[in-house]
Amino acid sequence: MIEKVEKPGKELFSPAKKIGELLTEEFRKDPTFYFFSPDETTSNRFDEIFEVEKRAWGLPKKGWDLPESPNGRIIEMLSENVLFSVMTGHLMSGEKAMMGSYEAFFPIVTAQVLQQLKFFKQARQVSWREPIPAVNLLSTSVCWRQDHNGFTHQSPALISTLLSVPSGLANCLFPVDDVAAEEAYHFMVNSTNVVNLTTFDKNERPRYIDSHHAKFQFDNGGASIFDFISDKNPDFVLTAAGDIVTHETIEAIKLLKEDLPEVKIRFVGINALTYRGIGTTDNKLSKEKFDELFTTDKPIIANFHGYPETLENILENYTERRRLRVHGFNEEGSTTTPFEMLRKNMASRYDIAIDVARVKKRDDLVKKYEETLNQNHLHALKTSLDLI
Repeated sequence: MIEKVEKPGKELFSPAKKIGELLTEEFRKDPTFYFFSPDETTSNRFDEIFEVEKRAWGLPKKGWDLPESPNGRIIEMLSENVLFSVMTGHLMSGEKAMMGSYEAFFPIVTAQVLQQLKFFKQARQVSWREPIPAVNLLSTSVCWRQDHNGFTHQSPALISTLLSVPSGLANCLFPVDDVAAEEAYHFMVNSTNVVNLTTFDKNERPRYIDSHHAKFQFDNGGASIFDFISDKNPDFVLTAAGDIVTHETIEAIKLLKEDLPEVKIRFVGINALTYRGIGTTDNKLSKEKFDELFTTDKPIIANFHGYPETLENILENYTERRRLRVHGFNEEGSTTTPFEMLRKNMASRYDIAIDVARVKKRDDLVKKYEETLNQNHLHALKTSLDLI
């Protein structure tokens, strides 16, 4: 447990490695637990599990192979459809499991996930059926980091699908850092009769919140104010769902505090979304709590890990569209630098800052931020490196 974060955003830790640690402990304490992955356990930074469990394997072994056994509980196969089917069969026995994959490939199992939601809905109506462990999907190698795979490895589509289905049985979790990832893991592993899709970067990310704050988010409707970067009585409310876009939004606030020190800004972090709501299936953010966090009339500028329309549609259940400016993944990409991915999709810190500058009619700042974006673009084209 992390009791306090002394300098939010200054230290880097990998959410994926934290999840790997927790999976390792799960293998130790639960002899029936299984983990499923196409062939990406190591590349997704979950490889600590190989210290305590073997990969299932029935063919001759080579010297370079990972620890393998016919009885291994780490199931790797380059077929998401087969893996998902076997995992749900295991869950039906009442035993827990999780599946990890690249974000771009989870949409392959969309039809199967939707069928599982239908099953959960029916199962809840059968009095004699015991609760079934949740379908827990760990989505990493995300669309925002494509410096070697490119456009083919970019798709947050499963997020949009789950948030559009009126089942009331799907949660999309967006832990902001390794501490929040740990809390998300505990939520997942203790869930029943739902689908949980948890999305996070496998690389090191800034740590922003402590364990108490991470738990508070889950207990209080999936959103909270980040006091370390927020002002009281704000003129603007900035918000984000997703670790990379949260970082960009916080960096935008820092820029604005330098260039528009008179403007008061509040940052609200969102850690969970469900159908038509912020939060989880059993703990949605109320309209009253939304107004408390986001105010009733101030402009809201949002940055989302997935498609912007997906978050915009949810926010419209709480407030008027005219208050909203939503950024996110606009299906723009290439094999390029991390910051270029943000620029191409208009989700960078400068794009967020431009929104505020335009409302304040500061054309000089709009021009300044646009020039900075262009400079990074030209530098990335020339060197394959970011200036930022």
